[in-house]
Amino acid sequence: MRVYHFSEEPYPEAWSLERPTLRVTLPNQLCRPEVAHDLYHRYIDEWALADEIGLDIMVNEHHQTATCITSSASVMLGILSRITKRARILILGVPIANRADPVRVAEELAMIDVISGGRLEMGFVKGIPYEITPANSSPLRFMDRFWEAHDIIIKAMTTHDGPFNFEGEFFHHRNVNIWPRPMQQPHPPVWVTTGSPGNAKELGRRGYVIGSFLGGFGATTELHKAYAEGWREAGRGADVPVDRFGYLALAAVGSSDAEARRRAEPIVDYIRTTAQVSPPFKQPPGYFDANTLTRMLRTPSSNPRAIRPIATPAGKMVQPITASLDDLVDIGLLFCGTPDTVFKQITRFADGIGGVGHLLLMLQGGVLGHADTSDSMRMFAKEVLPRLQDRYAGRPVFAAGAT
Repeated sequence: MRVYHFSEEPYPEAWSLERPTLRVTLPNQLCRPEVAHDLYHRYIDEWALADEIGLDIMVNEHHQTATCITSSASVMLGILSRITKRARILILGVPIANRADPVRVAEELAMIDVISGGRLEMGFVKGIPYEITPANSSPLRFMDRFWEAHDIIIKAMTTHDGPFNFEGEFFHHRNVNIWPRPMQQPHPPVWVTTGSPGNAKELGRRGYVIGSFLGGFGATTELHKAYAEGWREAGRGADVPVDRFGYLALAAVGSSDAEARRRAEPIVDYIRTTAQVSPPFKQPPGYFDANTLTRMLRTPSSNPRAIRPIATPAGKMVQPITASLDDLVDIGLLFCGTPDTVFKQITRFADGIGGVGHLLLMLQGGVLGHADTSDSMRMFAKEVLPRLQDRYAGRPVFAAGAT
């Protein structure tokens, strides 16, 4: 099991503002550039610490939001690929259906892979519906555009005998011949995020690493089983390696449960605020497939910020927006406590869903400060990570019967 340190690089002052939303419409006059300067350097220092103590690194990007001031993950990865030495560097990821030029994406990622010495994990994401308008994109046939962008990127990275021409439905390139080509051959490992079983099955057919975020026991198991079905349909064999599965959760470690809970509260505020979006941006027509939209409409709530409830293994339904820390632990969205407690929570979750090869931990969020973040990271790396690696060293295959 590999473990990645993740922070969305939030702008903490935004949490003290009287605001209806942190996304899309929050005026940037509320951002103080000198504060952002210090924040960027602070978050880079924390990723450098991850490299030193044995954790890998995950970076993402969002746009026009105070929840994530990394508007270009490629820029951040360019920095990290130079200053780190051993960590795998995961970009999860590039919203390629929202980018106008997939060839430029291929160039950026190949360059990062070369600078890092072949440590890039290359993630593509559909992106969130709130950013369709900021990207000036059309939500119609979004996944068709996604896969066409993907095809150009992969072909650009794997074509070495001179320029090729690409004429698709969405993208047209007369001359593609990227320099440099990536160090990892035929290309860096590919990750794709999804919350849809249909997309998960397609990822299984392709053999890519699937990244699932904050789905808890039931939804994550459903995704992994769909992935395994696609894997087998593609003739890849009966067994699916657990290194095909990545899962993101929140995490806080402390010398006592009380200290860990104090650290967890601001991280959990990510869940409580992420759906604070003006209604016009929430559900752009055509963005969600019919099954997903039907499921959303079948779970209405009087809380406009509510998201899909998640079941505990015992069947209790929990609304993450309003859930207690204990409920978030119970559904598998949060690992929180002393190192012994966190180890038990992670193994309970990993065993319950049939195995996880990559654990993506949001060890920083909201207003959680540098000292608390760094101490939590160090405690995890020293007292939890070695035990996880020992426990799962001999379990490389997904247990499809898990519940």
